[in-house]
Amino acid sequence: MTSPPLDTTTPLDTTAPLDPTTPSADRIMETALAFEASKTLLSAVEIGVFTELAGRPADAVELRDRLGLHPRGARDFFDALVALGFLRRVDGVYHNTPETDAHLDRAKPGYGTVAPLLEMANSRLFGIWNHLTDVLRTGLSQDESKASGKDTYDALYADPARLKQFLASMTGISHRANLRIARQVPWEDYATVADMGTAQGDLVTQVLLANPHLTGTGFDLPEAEPVFTEYAEHHGLGERLRFTGGDFFTDPFPKADVLTFGHILHNWDLDRKKLLLRRAWEALPAGGAVVVYDTLIDDERSENAFALLMSLNMLAVTDGGFGYTGAECQEWMREAGFARAWTEHLVGPDSIVVGVKE
Repeated sequence: MTSPPLDTTTPLDTTAPLDPTTPSADRIMETALAFEASKTLLSAVEIGVFTELAGRPADAVELRDRLGLHPRGARDFFDALVALGFLRRVDGVYHNTPETDAHLDRAKPGYGTVAPLLEMANSRLFGIWNHLTDVLRTGLSQDESKASGKDTYDALYADPARLKQFLASMTGISHRANLRIARQVPWEDYATVADMGTAQGDLVTQVLLANPHLTGTGFDLPEAEPVFTEYAEHHGLGERLRFTGGDFFTDPFPKADVLTFGHILHNWDLDRKKLLLRRAWEALPAGGAVVVYDTLIDDERSENAFALLMSLNMLAVTDGGFGYTGAECQEWMREAGFARAWTEHLVGPDSIVVGVKE
């Protein structure tokens, strides 16, 4: 059943006095048009505004010409970035802010952990979210699998360039949490770790860098191996970190004291979430642990808007994925056989759920 169309035939009465008790619509309007600010930033990253200004600040005409932009909209574009807080303008000359200079200049290390996610948001997610209404009405994803007829991740992994961008974006969205996990989990109690659905491998990389006594494995579909290996070698972990290719629903799990699932469970329907946790319990030794982390929805489902929006994102880009609360994950872990389970906050919207096999 579809919603009735809006009545646009009856004119509004603009002569009636405004009721002073009527709540303001400012927040509604700000949220409804938030895509304009988002796309302005994403286009600036795509065009290379921040990289260009890192090389040399410039006035509007010079910057427009260096970027190859049309005269009609360039000044408003640059000034919108000033008003949004992403550029500074001093005596008519545009400069990066400290934030954009550190993270959005392609020549700086910070770009590699932030911009890939923005690039994917621009080239992939922005278009998918345009079909959110269709998703909500049909329950069907609107990602690459819609046109190809393939499973969501089969379709994504089939394109090497898109896959590399996707794996790098997973590092961008996870890096801060990965750094915290590398220090927050009591790794001194363990000797080996395997990261399931490892993508580029940043989680297991950060854990090994912070804990020199550990050795690790990254497990993902075979197509991810070149990107993973390049990342591990870049961080000098070729001797302590290896890749194992496979499907974690059908192939054996690597042997390890700890199994990690970083931003993984939200990709799957309930049966598959539970299957992965059950397979983890079966693969772990006594005393071993599973560490799950995600943008967990708060238990009251009313505060962590980022996590709830991420759950809608999983609805749009996967065949059955959805977000979940820490309490729900603990329940699934106990059902799988883990004797103890608890939730800890990490950083920002991310938290971990730990289960221990006894």
